[in-house]
Amino acid sequence: MTWQSFLLALLGFGLLGPVVGCLLAGIDRKLTARLQNRVGPPLLQPYYDVRKLLAKDQVQVNRYQGFYVALALGFAIAAGVLFFAGGNFLLVAFIVTLSSLFFIVAAYSTRSPYAELGAEREIVQVMSYEPMVLLACVAFFIGSGSFNTIQVLTLDKPLVATLPLVFIGLVFILTIKLRKSPFDLSYSHHAHQELVKGISTEMSGRTLAMVEIMHWYETVLFLGWVALFLAWGSWLGAVVAVVGVLLVYFLEVLIDNTYARVKWQLMLKASWIVTFVCVLLNLFAYEWLSRLVSSLVTG
Repeated sequence: MTWQSFLLALLGFGLLGPVVGCLLAGIDRKLTARLQNRVGPPLLQPYYDVRKLLAKDQVQVNRYQGFYVALALGFAIAAGVLFFAGGNFLLVAFIVTLSSLFFIVAAYSTRSPYAELGAEREIVQVMSYEPMVLLACVAFFIGSGSFNTIQVLTLDKPLVATLPLVFIGLVFILTIKLRKSPFDLSYSHHAHQELVKGISTEMSGRTLAMVEIMHWYETVLFLGWVALFLAWGSWLGAVVAVVGVLLVYFLEVLIDNTYARVKWQLMLKASWIVTFVCVLLNLFAYEWLSRLVSSLVTG
């Protein structure tokens, strides 16, 4: 990672990240409406909502709540800048987790029973997806030879060709990361759920606007993780990655509108089973095939 790539990622992700994330959120609402045979809100409705929140008076339960959310937003931006600058994928995963922890602390600081219940569900979500994220970083290292995301540009084929099960596991936990049903336990965008945005129940005004903007940044970052397994060092690789990301996002929206929310026990169990089965089987097969090809070449 060079300072030029860091500066480019800082300007690109910092300025374009929320724009792309806002448009994706608007597309999500339009697709959801069409799937439910409704007209739906305008494409820029997420932007209108955030602008309205920013114009409201700042009302906080305590003075620490906004500070913790601001830290969560800052670390989410830092993770995205590091990722798109070609930095260490494993470090990006740790920074994203740190952002989630500050978001959880912000909910706990309100001492609201609904917010605390949402924070506890958020912790369960982190426990569910974190093993897959870390093992995906390890798989990326095995497939590319480095933790640096810039290494994908040196590949002659996409990582999904050698790590298909790891990619499937990553898409599975992406449903949790994007806060889609059936795994939207702590932060739901649908009014019919048991707790509507439980973790942000006591957040309003600019604080809630920062939460929405953070979600935009995170959406772009997590879809970047998908692109990492689809791209390789050619213009065709870039095209395949973009098309693949759009298809995966449409799949996530379709799943969100197809399945009802599950209990946290099922989410935790399913995530860990998918993680360890997919990753261990794929890495074992990759290592076995590598040794077989090596023995055939040397023999």
